[in-house]
Amino acid sequence: SFCVMSVTYVGIGFMYFYETREHGLQFILFALLLVWLTDTGAYIFGRLFGKHKLWPLISPNKTIEGFIGGIFSSLIVAVIFGQYFDMDVSLWLLIPLTMLLSMFGQLGDLVESGLKRHFGVKDSGNIMPGHGGILDRFDSFIFVLPLLNLFLFQL
Repeated sequence: SFCVMSVTYVGIGFMYFYETREHGLQFILFALLLVWLTDTGAYIFGRLFGKHKLWPLISPNKTIEGFIGGIFSSLIVAVIFGQYFDMDVSLWLLIPLTMLLSMFGQLGDLVESGLKRHFGVKDSGNIMPGHGGILDRFDSFIFVLPLLNLFLFQL
């Protein structure tokens, strides 16, 4: 069942890449920047202020302070896209949605770390040496896109 869930996790995530693209390239760009700023903010805040481990068994370097810093960093994307891109979403809806997506993006990163720990590997592949593999570059994105679709296009 673990193998089936792993394949489903990747397949559903990338299916929503296509679904999101159907609604406009700005939504893909929004998701990419949200994930990148969350990761960058979490890293910076975690390095500067991190004292409390988030989940040491899964990812020993992640901190609660970094988690919160990543959420606040992602709000930059919400403000920029709310002001300058045609997303048909009010800024007052986009801000809490961005915070939620940022949290789920970080959860996606933890799931990928858990998968790697389960299988006893350091990287999910060797195509991109030093980057943890291709799946490591898209782990957050795989969690963000289905949720983005649910909130913006299904409800």
